[in-house]
Amino acid sequence: MTVKELKEKLNLKLFSGEAGLDNTIDGGYVSDLLSDVMGHAEMGNVWVTLQTHKNIMAIASLKELAAIILVKGFTPDEDCIKQSNEEGIPILGTSEQTFDITGKIYSVIS
Repeated sequence: MTVKELKEKLNLKLFSGEAGLDNTIDGGYVSDLLSDVMGHAEMGNVWVTLQTHKNIMAIASLKELAAIILVKGFTPDEDCIKQSNEEGIPILGTSEQTFDITGKIYSVIS
């Protein structure tokens, strides 16, 4: 499944990184602890978090993640948006709680 397909199926908002909408999703990872994501997320994962600062893009780029999904109506910082556009890693958003959106993601990518 591509990031674009996931975005459309779950009605996610695109904040940035439109060039990466064709990235392939191979799984998912949920955590708000950057060191946890750095240590355990895998290439091609979609990362679900409430973190909104530029450091999430550093982790996403390092791990070659497919996309980041922000929960609970959080929006990315401006410098995060800029980095997302440069890296081609989409940042998507939802007003849903982490538990709810994670279940929906799991049901459509598995």
